Amino acid sequence: PPARRRGRHRLRRPARFRGDCFPGSRRRVDGRRAASGGGTTGHRPSGPADADPTRHPSDEGARTVSADGDGLSAESVVRLRLAIGRLNRQLVRASGDQDLTAAQLSALARVEQHGPLRLGELAAREGVAVPSMVRTVAPLVADGLVAKSPDPQDGRSQLLAPTPLGLETLSRIRRERTALLARRSSRLTPEQCRALEAALPLLELLLEEPG
Repeated sequence: PPARRRGRHRLRRPARFRGDCFPGSRRRVDGRRAASGGGTTGHRPSGPADADPTRHPSDEGARTVSADGDGLSAESVVRLRLAIGRLNRQLVRASGDQDLTAAQLSALARVEQHGPLRLGELAAREGVAVPSMVRTVAPLVADGLVAKSPDPQDGRSQLLAPTPLGLETLSRIRRERTALLARRSSRLTPEQCRALEAALPLLELLLEEPG
């Protein structure tokens, strides 16, 4: 009926619910259209990567390292990160038959070096929360790599120590990764080997957090 039609025309959506009142809403719609291959309305997210499409956004932090003239150049920082990351992945693949995560392997090695340890002490040395360390240690105990024993000084606590299987696993992983580096370094000239040896103390300094 005409009266009902007129009433429907009088209904208007409040301005606060309109998409054009939210600056980000149109960008989200445009982003979905762009991701699906559709057209956009001309909005384009801005960011550091726009200035140079060949530069990854994660490399932006490298420019700040040497902005004041100190430290490595931005290019050198990126090259160092890529070299360390790729070499680490290759070392992991060298012992690829083991199913330990990086966190589990680190915890196992820490227990070997400083054990027996309470769970809280291990978490503090690894720089993680105790609940996170509980999840890390549980598979090590289940697989027989770490053993729990009562703490003689505190009956409510338990001590963590590597089992013979855990020690053998660590030894095997180290042998396999050391063999990979030995093969790679054998391709270097004597001069390159000396230069790499001279750089080792500097690389070790990068492991330390600033005080």
